[in-house]
Amino acid sequence: MNNHSRLTSYRRLRKAFTTIAIFLTAAVTAGAASTVSVTGTHPSRGPISVTPPASTGLSEVIVVWNTAGTELHYETSGNASAIQWYRFSNLGGGFAEEIPSVNNGSDSYIRLDESDMGYIIDDNSRRTCLWVVNYANHQCTLGSLDIVPDQTECDRTALSLTGSADKITYYSVNGAQQTLSRDLQLEYHTLVYNADSHVYEQQMAEHTLESVDGLIRTDSPLCSTYFSLSGDRFLHQWGMEQHAVSPSIDPTAIAVTTSAQQAERSNDNEQREDKTESLGGSGPVVILFSAATTDAVVYREWQFARDPEFDIIDMRVQQDDFEQQFSDFGTTYVRFVAGNDSGSCDFTSETYTVYVGESKLDCPNAFSPGATEGTNDEWKVSYKSIVSFDCSIFNRWGQLMIHFTDPSKGWDGRYNGKLVPTGVYYYVISAKGTDGRNYKLSGDINILRYEDRRTSVSQ
Repeated sequence: MNNHSRLTSYRRLRKAFTTIAIFLTAAVTAGAASTVSVTGTHPSRGPISVTPPASTGLSEVIVVWNTAGTELHYETSGNASAIQWYRFSNLGGGFAEEIPSVNNGSDSYIRLDESDMGYIIDDNSRRTCLWVVNYANHQCTLGSLDIVPDQTECDRTALSLTGSADKITYYSVNGAQQTLSRDLQLEYHTLVYNADSHVYEQQMAEHTLESVDGLIRTDSPLCSTYFSLSGDRFLHQWGMEQHAVSPSIDPTAIAVTTSAQQAERSNDNEQREDKTESLGGSGPVVILFSAATTDAVVYREWQFARDPEFDIIDMRVQQDDFEQQFSDFGTTYVRFVAGNDSGSCDFTSETYTVYVGESKLDCPNAFSPGATEGTNDEWKVSYKSIVSFDCSIFNRWGQLMIHFTDPSKGWDGRYNGKLVPTGVYYYVISAKGTDGRNYKLSGDINILRYEDRRTSVSQ
């Protein structure tokens, strides 16, 4: 083709390509993959069609085992002599060149180039844009898979692969580079946290790799395992899938999941603490601390401090799960730390903030047992953050009516199972708060009236 003919062909194709860009959606629909076929391939290694993103302007990407001696056919509903073929490279369809074809009835075909190429098939108002990959140029060979020694990243493991699984690229009609994933499968065992059972359980980890350039970086396993690499997806479809397996590896990476659950009290006479922290309140506060750890954890401890920086650690507990009571006023900071045997991987949990409020103790001076059930029918103190308590109630002759040591308890106005008469009774209380405050209280209790006096006892 002389220079004048090339220029004419180029101008014609630039005009055609502009039309393709305008009617891109219609072109892809009209150029459905069912109208295109490849002949001359290996009997058991037929072409593989992959649907690319719509933004590429391509109806399909066809992967051929080896394009040598193969033909790309297009079946038209009209006369094949009207079909025009164009070929483009990484420059895109705007720089495509017209190529000769063989036409026979409704069949139009070309011989495929040994390089990866894009093709535009112009069938009057119907246009098909596609890309053909010559797999012979991108053979996948998986040799040995080895673990790279002396790694510095705790949560990442590097593997070296001997062989070839390079990146396969193709180009859209506007020349944008795309990647055709090989879908190589990397598998190994690791541990995954189960929130229901609060333990780490073994699970197969699976990662899909587009390609491998000789080095694979993946999440470090949390248990003893080996790595298995298989693929690629084209060899798999042709029944020729390859495999590479690494030596066994013991875990060095660690993972920890911690929790802190407060034992709740529902005492109706205990005052609630206004607090921003999620843990604590009216003391004493009881909290269950729990930590689930993976196989490589050797060093572990819960740390307690009065300062959030943990400059001074007041207490250490080298257990995963334990219950702790907080009986001192103020804020305590708690965290869990862990590490492996070499010290190369460590973990520090979130800081749990436990606040215990100051104490308070108030005593009512009257109640009316037996009058209205559920309404002022029991004498109880109102309290907050009381850690020790002793209360005795007497009648006016000094006879002990009741004695109790739990501030959440009270007196229902009964003695020996019967309601006592109205009148004045006396309480004596000795108590201590979380803030160290000592309470020595005494006073009158007025029993106002009864609904049924027949149940009273004589004094």
